[in-house]
Parts: sequence; C-alpha cells; structure tokens
Amino acid sequence: MSSDPAETGSVRLSIEGAIARLTFDRPAARNAMTWRMYEDLAAGLGAIKQDPAVRVAVLRGAGGKSFVAGTDIEQFRAFASGRDGIAYERRIDGYIQGLLNLRVPTVAVLEGWAIGGGLAIANACDLRIAQAGARLGVPIARTLGNCLSPGNLRLLGATLGLSWVKRMMLGAEMPTAEELAPLGYFAAVVSAEELDGRVEEWCQRLIGHAPITMRVTREMLRRLAADADATADDLIEACYGSEDFRAGVAAFVSKTPARWQNR
Repeated sequence: MSSDPAETGSVRLSIEGAIARLTFDRPAARNAMTWRMYEDLAAGLGAIKQDPAVRVAVLRGAGGKSFVAGTDIEQFRAFASGRDGIAYERRIDGYIQGLLNLRVPTVAVLEGWAIGGGLAIANACDLRIAQAGARLGVPIARTLGNCLSPGNLRLLGATLGLSWVKRMMLGAEMPTAEELAPLGYFAAVVSAEELDGRVEEWCQRLIGHAPITMRVTREMLRRLAADADATADDLIEACYGSEDFRAGVAAFVSKTPARWQNR
C-alpha cells in the first residue's frame, strides 16, 4: 500500500477546550477507511480517553461530501481465505468497541454518505446529526458479497430496528436521513446552513451536563446491550458517591446552577 498520506488518508484529532474532534480525512475517496485510518481512529480515541478536560467527542468526515464511505475495497484484494474475513470483522469490532467504551458522549456529523463501516461508526455514536439528504446503508448484498459481524448487526438492530436492517442488508436500500428521522435515529436533520450551529448547540448542551451521570449511563447501556441481566452496582456507587452528586443536590436545593467537576 502507498505510504502517501493523500492516498492512505488519516483521522485527525484536535482538542479545543472540552470538545475533541476526530476528522476522517480522505475526501478524494469519500473518506473510505484504510488500515492506517482505523489505527488513527483507535489512537485518537485513546488520547481522548486519557484527557480529563474533554467532555464531548465529535466525529466528522472531511470535505463536506461524505462521513465515511466504508472500508477501502482495495484492501480486500489481499484476502486469501474466509479466515481473513473473520480477522477483519473482529478487527472492526475492536475499533467499534473502543468507540463504545469512550468515557464521554459522542456525536457523529453526517454529510453525504455513511456506508458500511462508516454506518457502523456513526451507529456506535451516542448522537447523530445529519445534513438533509445524507444517505446511509450497507449495500453489500448488491456490491461486495461479504457480511457483517454478529456484534455489528446487533448494534444496528438495536438502533434502527430489525425491519430497516433487513431492508439495508437484504434489499441494499440506502435511505436518506429524512426517511430514518421518524425512528428517532437522529438528534437532528438540518440544512447545510444549519448544520454547524446545531452541532455546536448539542456540544454545549452536553458540556453543561453532569459528566459522571453521562459516563455511567453510557456504560450501563453498553452492558445491557450485551446482557439484559447485567449488574451495575459499581457504576451506581461511583455516581452516588461522587462530589458532583453532592454538589448537584446542593445546587438544586439552593436553586443555583450546578458546577460539575467530574469527580
């Protein structure tokens, strides 16, 4: 594979105050993911996890034409057997798990295409904000003839519902954001002119909320998605035992704004 960054692409991390931004940067290929980009994504998530100042992470494609148009198909040409497919799906599951395990809320900003692996990444985020006309799907029954992992399908089913997953997977449908909006799949579907403002609005809202409450809630939901009988005494104890909980109660009683310290 070429080592030229313009061909292999990158996932750039920038942090401004409490907002971390991960940008999928390969616009000439609709931000299709190379192995290097997946590794950049994992590194960026690791850096966010280690930075206590970050309160929200925004994921977005460069160029304004696509979020992520799946995995670069050229990379599949090296597959020699079905075992390569198993290794690939496990690798993708690992990157998605890293996103799910992040300690801060995540916002996917969708412009243009979110296909295959791109849909998996957007689907693993807590909130999705779409530009009107954005299209989502996994048209592999019509194109590549591969499949998804059980974990990926489970997450898609949990958010989109079984009927839409079957329409995407079996019928290779590519619905618009407007078609999926009635499901509550998006926090907002807006015009191109409104997009940046709505993203900033959601970031500021999340920054102003109790970080420990959001962290333990996200982790509880992650556990419940894998096991309906999952326990969370450790998370409940961490939340109710926090300084933020005591500060929140005091602020509510005194009718003053809470000042969250994330501890």
